[in-house]
Amino acid sequence: MRRLTLFLLSLCLALPAAAERLQRFGDLEVHYSVFNSSFLQPDIATAAGLTRSKTQGVLNVAVLRDGKAVPAAQVSGEVKNLLGQTQSLRFRRVTEGEAAYHLSQFKMTDREVLTFNLKVQEGGVSHSLTFNQEVFPDE
Repeated sequence: MRRLTLFLLSLCLALPAAAERLQRFGDLEVHYSVFNSSFLQPDIATAAGLTRSKTQGVLNVAVLRDGKAVPAAQVSGEVKNLLGQTQSLRFRRVTEGEAAYHLSQFKMTDREVLTFNLKVQEGGVSHSLTFNQEVFPDE
């Protein structure tokens, strides 16, 4: 499970500075990344409860305050393609020690730009986050 934590943390933090995927809400930091589930090693996918597939994407969200996971944070949302077709995102919280991630899978059938609309709730306060991401199903 430690390998899973290190892998997911590296996905959140190993992005180039110019493309940093981070949104701040006061002292709350929301880090996020999108990737194809086929990039995961089989044992990592199994440990995280994810399905490996050429047409399954993964959204990884980490909610932090002072560099530590926020235990009470909840993440929900949806993803929409350019045709307006919407998929609900069902997040599963994965924790190990002090690290916590919210993972959701979504279908992606073509190379396209998807719009992600997220809601992060913590301490009775709700924050909205929207971003676009181009996805590339494995061929």
